[in-house]
Amino acid sequence: MVQVSTGIAYDCDVLVVGGGIVGLSTAYAITRSAPGTRVVVLEKEAGPARHQTGRNSGVIHSGIYYRPGSLKARYAARGAAEMVKFCAEYGIAHAVTGKLIVATERSELPRLHGLVQRGRENGIPVRELGAAQIAEYEPEVEGLAAIHVGTTGVCDFVGVARQLAEASGADIRYGAEVRRIDRRPELGVAVLTGAGDVVRARVLVNCAGLHCDEVARLTGDEPGMRIVPFRGEYYSLARPELVRGLVYPVPDPAFPFLGVHLTRGIDGGVHVGPNAVPALAREGYDWGTVRPRELAATLAWPGSWQIARRHWRYGTGELRRSVSRRAFTAAVRRLLPAVTADDLVPSAAGVRAQAVLRDGTLVDDFLIREGARAVHVLNAPSPAATASLPIGREVARRALETLRSA
Repeated sequence: MVQVSTGIAYDCDVLVVGGGIVGLSTAYAITRSAPGTRVVVLEKEAGPARHQTGRNSGVIHSGIYYRPGSLKARYAARGAAEMVKFCAEYGIAHAVTGKLIVATERSELPRLHGLVQRGRENGIPVRELGAAQIAEYEPEVEGLAAIHVGTTGVCDFVGVARQLAEASGADIRYGAEVRRIDRRPELGVAVLTGAGDVVRARVLVNCAGLHCDEVARLTGDEPGMRIVPFRGEYYSLARPELVRGLVYPVPDPAFPFLGVHLTRGIDGGVHVGPNAVPALAREGYDWGTVRPRELAATLAWPGSWQIARRHWRYGTGELRRSVSRRAFTAAVRRLLPAVTADDLVPSAAGVRAQAVLRDGTLVDDFLIREGARAVHVLNAPSPAATASLPIGREVARRALETLRSA
């Protein structure tokens, strides 16, 4: 039990901004670690997990891709096991399917071998496959070599988020968009919502995802980064029988994106994608969604122009796949030659909240920073859903330390 002062009429001890899976995991971890701590979660949408959490491919990542010792590597491997256990405990749909990472060109073979080494460093068992062995797992997939990662799976992350909200015992307030924040280090924070409500707390936790940099600045903290939104466009496979499980290309190590992949979900359907194109709004799920203020803010950030200058060739390819189904199909056919353009049915897109530094560096690891009476989660794209339970514990630990010292 955290002892709190009663001199001020606080509405809660910890106020979490953001009702995605990381915010709800944080609320869950706080109340489990310090029973009796009063937690309020403000979510601007009408329900949980409406953005990154509910618009991804539903993959429980193994942690094989991430730099050894990084938060992503540690939390993904640990989080994957915990996520499977959590889903089993609460009856949430999930499956441990394993996945293939397939090299289709000779130039990819050294990178594939590098992933084998990285997997071993991260404690993840992998099986190396020759071209003929790929068919043991995926008869329709072709490649020069592959690795099989047995700990990868899929689950219903929206179901996980709902369960975290319920089990946390927190006061979850939907339709509560944050408009203003008044932080006074000697007292706490007061947040004004779009409905005109004021919520007073001793500590604020910022898990606002696509808007986390804006919330940090409203709090009075300069985050040193900006969210540059990248839209990932998906298709569904009209012939799902072509794919048994999960099939990925060898990723380009220069980017935090994993490339167009094939994912058999818990519903039996197969998602194909995503690509990665600039979004014209924080929640720009199609080319027709443009928010001039948000777009202007993205263009005003020097890092955005640095990305464009350095990676225009990569970006051009992604844009071509966005506007041309033929080009997207060609990317898929590298892994799955039997697929045709008619097999690809447009599906819901997602937007990745990618933190970018002033010099154009794409932040590659989870990024958590603290300010007076505040903890900010500033970079938590994939594999944050997989890693949400350990991320939530880490954010909760920092929030409770801040609360104790307040």
